[in-house]
Order: sequence, then C-alpha cells, then structure tokens
Amino acid sequence: MRLTYRQIEYLREVARQNSITDAGKELGISQSSILAAIDVAEEVTGTRLFARRKGHGIEMTPAGHKFLVSVRRFLASGDDFERSLAQFTDTTATMATIRIGCFIPFGALLIPPIVKRYLEAYGDCEIILLEGDQTQLRSWLATGDVDVVVTYDIGQEYGSGVTPICKFPTHGILNIEDPLAHQESVSMEDLAQRPLILLDLPETRTYLMSVFDLATQRPKIGLRTRSYETVRSAVLNNLGISILNIRPALDTSPDSANLVRVPISDQLRQPTLLVADPYGDKKPDYVRSFIHVLYQYFVDLGPENFAVVLPEYSHDLIYPRPDF
Repeated sequence: MRLTYRQIEYLREVARQNSITDAGKELGISQSSILAAIDVAEEVTGTRLFARRKGHGIEMTPAGHKFLVSVRRFLASGDDFERSLAQFTDTTATMATIRIGCFIPFGALLIPPIVKRYLEAYGDCEIILLEGDQTQLRSWLATGDVDVVVTYDIGQEYGSGVTPICKFPTHGILNIEDPLAHQESVSMEDLAQRPLILLDLPETRTYLMSVFDLATQRPKIGLRTRSYETVRSAVLNNLGISILNIRPALDTSPDSANLVRVPISDQLRQPTLLVADPYGDKKPDYVRSFIHVLYQYFVDLGPENFAVVLPEYSHDLIYPRPDF
C-alpha cells in the first residue's frame, strides 16, 4: 500500500488538531477518510503513529513525531514545486505564503524591516506572523503551524533545524534620571538594588532572574508584565530598572530619549538569536531565502546598532554566514 499526497496532508492536520473529528471538519472530509490514511501510514511504517485516548482525542507517539518530520519535509517539497509552477501561470495564481513564528517582542522590534527586505527581494507573498512565548513557538514548530521560528536560545532546545544568527548580550535599561544611567557600565550588584521590571514570559523570566545570581541578592520585583512595551513604559515612569537583550533599531520601535541602555560589566552568557525550522537539511527555497535575508539584516545593521555591550565583550557577535 502507498500513501497518497492527500492522505499525508490529512495526517498533518490530525497532528495539528490532536483530534480526528476536528481535522475532518477543518478539511471538509469524513472521519473514515482520515482513519483510512492513519491505517495506511501505520501499515507502511510498521509502527503505531497515533495513540487514541478515549474521550480525549488523539496524540502522536514518539515514532509519530519522527514520522511528522518527514511529512513536513515532503509537503514542503510539494509547496516548492507549486511555487516553481507559478512562473507559468497568470497573475491570478495563488500567492505564495510563508508562516513565521517569533518571540513576542520581535513582532514589533525586529520582523517588519526583515519582511520588507524579503518582499523587495522575492516579490509579493502572503506573510502570516504568529507571536508567542518560547513554549508556544515550540508547539507551533512541532505541529507544522509555522515554517520558521525566530527566537532566542533560551530554555529547551529547538531540534536539529537551527540556524544561529547573532548574539544579544544582556544589558540594563534605566530611566535617564537614575544615577546609574550615566555610568559607562553597571554591575548586576548595582542593578539588584533597584526594583526590577520583569519581562514575565515563560523561560524568559527564568533566564532573566538567573542573571542576578552574580549579585549577593536578587532584586525586588517592582512589576511583572508580558509586554516589552510595558517594560519600557514602566522604566520611563521611574518604577524601576529592567534587563533586556534586543536593542530596537531606528526602523522599528526606537526608545524614548529618556530611556538609557547601559552595558553590564559582569561577563554574562550572551543569548543567541536563532531561526528554527522543521525541515532540517531539506529546507524549502523560501525558508532558506528568509534566513539569508534575516542574517544580512544584522550584518548590515552591525553590532553597534543591535547590541549594548562593553567593547571587550563585543567580538564575534555575528555568526558565520549560513552555508546552505
């Protein structure tokens, strides 16, 4: 028996929905058609790919997750083939789509100028942007809801399809009236004396708080928020200080003149901005193109415009150019 292209699409949708019923509704087909696709897939692979949970839908087995990686790569090849045919069709042909998942703050601080460059280089296409925390990004990647994820290497790993772009050193962000704002650098010990405005996202909060382990005490939390913009507003209103990584460029969402970003004098781990995708070494052309555009953006921007760091810690912030 052989799986058809359509049946493979059914299997991807079941993995997304964790439900045969919901997948059938989304695809507009009968449950029996989906069950038949599962039966064929499990017969071809010789293993159980889906575990039925009575009253709780369906979930993939460990073997099923491995199978899903092959499914995504196969369907990506089909998407590439359809894109290659577009040059022979008229202007009413379906517009190409790239689905981008990004760490929540990147939606405003990073993605728009990169999308602009991508469209200028490769023509019109539909951009679907999903902004989430680290846990959500991994879920979207695993279920095939996104083609790429742009995030930091904070928390659990993102698998084998990872391309490192550049490092973002942690730095302090202070109100201009704070005496520390006028120093060449600040120590974690000094920052720990101020109330902390915490970017309270899963895994991010753990990383940011762990940075204070270099100090003799952890700071008092002055405000917790999931919003990067609220962090900036709270510091602007002198409610405390914060520590962050990305420095907004002038073409995205620049800081107020009353906010000051100061390098940290302690030698800290420098989180890496990365692109993760589900395709491994079988990346579709449009995914490779997006990664190259993102990489070149930071090369053109230069560390002096995206990083806040002392000169002695500023070497090798940009990784070697991706060779795919």
